[in-house]
Amino acid sequence: MKPIRILLADDHTLVRAGIRGLLQGLAGIEVIGEAGDGPEAMSKAEELRPDVVLLDVGMPGLNGLEVAARISSVDPAIRVVILSMHTSEEYVLRALRAGCAGYLVKGSAVSELEIAVRAVAKGETYLSPVVSKRVVEDYVHRTGGAADPLDALTPRQREILQLVAEGYTSKDIAHRLGLAFKTVETHRSQIMDRLQVHDVAGLVRFALRVGLVTPES
Repeated sequence: MKPIRILLADDHTLVRAGIRGLLQGLAGIEVIGEAGDGPEAMSKAEELRPDVVLLDVGMPGLNGLEVAARISSVDPAIRVVILSMHTSEEYVLRALRAGCAGYLVKGSAVSELEIAVRAVAKGETYLSPVVSKRVVEDYVHRTGGAADPLDALTPRQREILQLVAEGYTSKDIAHRLGLAFKTVETHRSQIMDRLQVHDVAGLVRFALRVGLVTPES
């Protein structure tokens, strides 16, 4: 039987080392790569085509949920498990909407990691007990299945919004993404129009509220 091939994506080196150490002690599981930010996670997923990606939600450069959505569109066979310290319904629902197969809270028991990996590798969905399906269903019922506020933006605009919220200037963003400065400025203007937010501070607050960035970013 082929081993379950894992890609680890977390911006904390020690966290990756700890998870790798746990996984390497498990039969039938192989860690084939690591990534320290969102763009690298996307690149490694496309290059290595792992069976499962363990993906931190608070990745710099490109948010974990955005990476998950892009991976799902590139190769639906790759199963993504979000690693997060957040237990709120909004985060879980956004992860499921992004095509994630699992949501594992970082405070979970060590045994949950193995359970989650093996479950999603078999095509199942795994949610940490503290974010049970009932919680998600209650959230959908209360909101009437309201659309994700980020749905108003294109993937590129969500990427630029995250970088703005992380403190990058338009010039920095243009260089980082290989875009013209005017193109980035146009995207910023469209982002503000679509979100009805008219200053950078407001964009930062919005990005924090919807989980595009985390306070520790």
